[in-house]
Amino acid sequence: MSNDLKSMSRKELEKLLADVKKALASAQARDRRDARKAAEKAAAEFGFSLNELDDNTPVKPKKSKAAGKPSKPSKPKYANPADRTQTWTGKGRQPNWFRAEVEKGTPPSAMEI
Repeated sequence: MSNDLKSMSRKELEKLLADVKKALASAQARDRRDARKAAEKAAAEFGFSLNELDDNTPVKPKKSKAAGKPSKPSKPKYANPADRTQTWTGKGRQPNWFRAEVEKGTPPSAMEI
């Protein structure tokens, strides 16, 4: 097939391309009709028509109980012994000062507030 395409002139290739586009449009229209018939059949099984189901109202996801409430910041649990203004809640990534103190041998319980 690739040899056939290489031997074709530009006009022949353009005509082939136009024919392929027409065939694709026809196949897409046929698939759309088939899909619509299948959807109508499925809706009819539940006692509806497609027009009754096409109300275009999006389904809202359920909100979780905590969705509307702002979260409270956590209280600090650890403080840097060298600089008491540097604190950490114990959640999330460990700060560099905390990691350095633990590597020096300071137990985390000694840095608790």
